[in-house]
Amino acid sequence: MAKKAMIEREKKRARLVNRYAAKRAELKEIAKDESLPMEERFKARLKLAKLPRNSAANRMHNRCQLTGRPHAYYRKLKVSRIALRELGSSGQMPGMVKSSW
Repeated sequence: MAKKAMIEREKKRARLVNRYAAKRAELKEIAKDESLPMEERFKARLKLAKLPRNSAANRMHNRCQLTGRPHAYYRKLKVSRIALRELGSSGQMPGMVKSSW
């Protein structure tokens, strides 16, 4: 189980990303627009830099929904390999069969 603080930090980042997504996208469009004057584009870059760092989507880290483990994460299932094995062994994952030989 991951530290509770790390799990909560990721939740906080997710909230910030959702809150600032529209504003961040709008400022990025202004900054990329070659038809606008250089001053306006520069001002948009400065405003973008003033936004909270954790409001950027690339600051988020994938974590297991059950345990909070950051490594060996299956994106499609949103769980780690360990949680997936436990769910499969207990019969809670449909279509999964525990193999043994």
